[in-house]
Order: sequence, then C-alpha cells, then structure tokens
Amino acid sequence: MTPADTHRAILAVWRIEQPRLITSLARMLRDVPLAEDLTQEALLAALERWPLTGVPQRPGAWLMTTAKRRALDHLRRNRMLERKHEIVARDMEAEQQVMPDMDAALDDDIGDELLRLVFTACHPRLSREARVALALRMICGLTTEEIARAFLLPDTTISQRIVRAKRTLSQSGLAYETPRGGELSERLSTVLEVVYLIFNEGYTTARGEDWLRPQLCNEALRMGRVLIAIAPREPEAHALLALMELNASRTAARTNPAGEPILLPDQNRALWDQLQIRRGMQALGRARELGGSSGIYALQAAIIACHAQAPTASETNWPRIAGLYAELAAIAHSPVVDLNRAVAVSMAEGPQAALAIVDRLVGEPALKGYHLLASVRGDLLHKLGRYEEARTAFEAAAALTGNKREQDLLRRRASQAAQAAMPL
Repeated sequence: MTPADTHRAILAVWRIEQPRLITSLARMLRDVPLAEDLTQEALLAALERWPLTGVPQRPGAWLMTTAKRRALDHLRRNRMLERKHEIVARDMEAEQQVMPDMDAALDDDIGDELLRLVFTACHPRLSREARVALALRMICGLTTEEIARAFLLPDTTISQRIVRAKRTLSQSGLAYETPRGGELSERLSTVLEVVYLIFNEGYTTARGEDWLRPQLCNEALRMGRVLIAIAPREPEAHALLALMELNASRTAARTNPAGEPILLPDQNRALWDQLQIRRGMQALGRARELGGSSGIYALQAAIIACHAQAPTASETNWPRIAGLYAELAAIAHSPVVDLNRAVAVSMAEGPQAALAIVDRLVGEPALKGYHLLASVRGDLLHKLGRYEEARTAFEAAAALTGNKREQDLLRRRASQAAQAAMPL
C-alpha cells in the first residue's frame, strides 16, 4: 500500500469511527469538547504510525484504544480535577487490565448515545447556528467545508462558530443528557435540523470520490426513528423521517455499477425500495394527522412523495410539485428553495419560465459559489437550444463542486452541449 493509499484509508476509517469515538469518550468523561480533542489526537497518532506499520486489522479498535489511553493520561495529569474524573480514571485503568487487547476495546453498539450528544450540543445557551455547526462538526464528523456548504457560508465563518460554541460548552458544564418535556421541545427543532443536514450530506456528498455516503444516511434514519419514539406527538419529527425514508428509497437506483450518478428522470424505478416508500408515506400520514401538513419537512416530504407515487418520470405531477415549492418558499424564504422551484416550473411550464426565476437568483449573495445554480441554469439553457451558454454554465458548475463524481457528470454535460453547438 502506497503512502497515499494509507492516507486515504485513514481518512475513510476516520469518517466512520469519529462519532463512535467521541460518543464513547464523552459518555465516560462527561466533557464533549475534551472528548473531541482526544479523538483528534488519536487521528494524529494514526497518521504518524499507520504509514510505517500498515493499517491495523481492526482500525476502529486501534483508534478507540489510543483515544482512551490519551484520556487516561489526561486524567492522570490533572489529579486536582473533581472526584468524578478520578473515578473515571480508575474505571479506565481496570478496563485496561481486563481488556489489554486493543481489539477488545470496541464498545458495544452506541444505541441512542450519539443522539444524546446531539441534544447536548443543541443546548439553548448556544445560538441556533452554533448548535447546528457544533453538532455536525464535532459529533457527526462532517468537515468544516461540508458544513459551510450546507449553510452556504464561508469556511472561516463556520470555523469561528464552532470554536466559540466549543468554548461555551466546555466552560459552562452543560449536562450530557436527553432532555424531557419542555426542554426537549425547546431543543427539538435544532436537533431535527442537524439530523436533516447529516442525511443530506450522506445523500449527496460535498467532497471526495463518492456520490453517496450511505453510513451517514443510515445514521440519520436511525436517529430519526429514535426521535419519533422520544417525541411521538411532534409532527415535524414524523415529517422528517418521512422525507428521509422517501429519499433513501431511491438509493439503489441513484448510481450505476461504476458509482456514477444517475439523475432522477433516468433512474430505474423498479429498483426503488417499495417497503421504504410505504414507511415514508405512513410517517407523512402521521405528521398530517398531528396537524403538521404545512411544516417545512412535511412539505418537502410531500414533494418527494409525488416522485415516489409516479409510475414513470413522465407521469410525475410537476404542477403539484411546483405548488408545494411555492408553499415552502413562503415559509422558508430560501434561495435554494426558489432554485428547486425553478426546476419544477421548468417541467410544469417549460424552461423559459424557469430561466426567468433562475436569472433572478444569479445575484443572490448566498448562492455565490453554489454549483447547483450554475448546473440548473446550464440545464435550462440546453433545453432552450442555447448550447454555448449551457456549456459555459456546466463548466462553471464543475469548477465549483468538490465532489469528483459530480464534476465528471457536469463535464460530460458541458461536452454534450459543446457538441450540440457545433454546426452540422
């Protein structure tokens, strides 16, 4: 294995294991920022050692053991800390004696511990933006770049939010808990947002070689199912689960055997998971029963339901989808929603009507550098026969995205537009 291969392997393992590491250490130490710092030290140790020794047979166990040893060293250096740290240190020493083999250091399934950490990070003492950024970065393993993409903000802005939030969390001694009653309701909307953004990053990955990160989608779905058990009468919890189930039902049809993206109109609908679609529709029905039909997640789930219920792409109820996006835009006030509405308008009324919407969005500061704006514009221009302009738009979109699969797709579309522009 070359050094580059080893480095990629380390980062791949890290993406999967980071949430488990932070969850386990935070549960023991009752200090979320400290747990995050110690897991980062474990990553640095892997980056130093694995290129020399090779990737361990069970890399997650290696990282867990290393992180726990760093935690024990930290506690030994800080004996003046409160007695709970001394108790934790003794427990960890006993664990090391009973389980000296690092393969045995893997914890049991984390259950809802990760969700408990999300609730901790989403404490009302932090601003909404800081809560979401902190949970996504520190607990759920998304990079600063990935979070910035979700918020359509500069990396530096997100980085500053995370630093401030970690400082507040560390200094205030906020409880590591799953709140109940009024406290749960107070935090729930932010937790739902975190879970939604985790799913989105897994559904279409911002960076790297892969179009999908199924483990993130699955983790978001797991947390969504736990949330409806914790808050069974919260309509938006059911609506979010419906949205994720319906989107996830298309997973098998979204890429070809080579991992290349297949866009919605070209997907083989026989590969869509009908059981998952039924679960999604049931969750959406429950949200509506609870009076949540006009919520942000319920409207998005209703849009995806239109696709799920259409036997073929040509039978999709695009006027209904355009209307739902208009309802969503009225309460969400987001240029991204307007961009999605433009796609629906294109299918319902034609590309010229949609291009008028998109052209009004070109000057939106929030969409500066947003590759999907250029991508949608390129698609509309191509449909209108303005091939040279379409080529330019697709090339601009390819330059803006950090996902290699998406870059390749957009460059192919640019090439197709260039060929169509050539005189016969």
